[in-house]
Amino acid sequence: MSRQGTVDVGHLVAGFGMDGHACVPGLATPEEVAALRPHVAAAARQRNPEPPPLESRDTYGKAFLQSMNVWRLDEAVRSFVWSPRFAAVAAALLEVDGVRLYHDQALFKEPGGGPTPWHQDQVYWPLDTDRTITMWMPLVDVPDEVGSMTFASGSHRQDVATFDISDGSEDAVSALVAERGLQLHTYGALRAGDATFHAGWTLHRAGPNPTSDVREVMTVIWYADGARATAPANRYQEADLRLWLKGTEPGELAAGPRNPLLWPADGA
Repeated sequence: MSRQGTVDVGHLVAGFGMDGHACVPGLATPEEVAALRPHVAAAARQRNPEPPPLESRDTYGKAFLQSMNVWRLDEAVRSFVWSPRFAAVAAALLEVDGVRLYHDQALFKEPGGGPTPWHQDQVYWPLDTDRTITMWMPLVDVPDEVGSMTFASGSHRQDVATFDISDGSEDAVSALVAERGLQLHTYGALRAGDATFHAGWTLHRAGPNPTSDVREVMTVIWYADGARATAPANRYQEADLRLWLKGTEPGELAAGPRNPLLWPADGA
């Protein structure tokens, strides 16, 4: 990315701490996103060269085509994912001095793609901190009929069971939201380059894609510098420890070569 200045999100910090989510309009310019899109698409095709037909996939597979750590395939994507501007927002919202990269994901919800069930991202992460955050940035304008994600405000501060993406999570979390009176919030239609941020334990979901256009989204996940890897609590965390924290053992600082310190930008 060419623009490396930081963004003032001080007015969002208190709300993020309470709600577990925030929106930063225009975090990337239309010109930046337009230049990036073909690089993300090409890298995603390398990760998913021949996806199976939509109708043959399970609920997770119908929700989106997921391509992970695409920064390792393309220099332009690496520059985007490693942007100090984005990492500075993540650190400010988490109220920490520094953040490291966990991994990125290109999430392409195809025409006719299904909903993304309620879940929490941190179910998948073997980390000893709750100072974790995901940026969700559309690379195309997202209309109202597709929309951005829906968040259960304050759910990251609730003592609840953990939920991965599954058929059962949609009904279970819907019941939990009703039982506890959690407020739902969506930022609705977004422009390319707008970005939402949510905490690792914030419950969230997304609707289906009834349009004829692919919902192209790039996500980046960071965690507080100084976090340590933990012993995996489930099969997802076993895979994450092996793939995204490669070379790091439980109990060690999560500071391996795939997890660079991205803010402060100079690594100091």
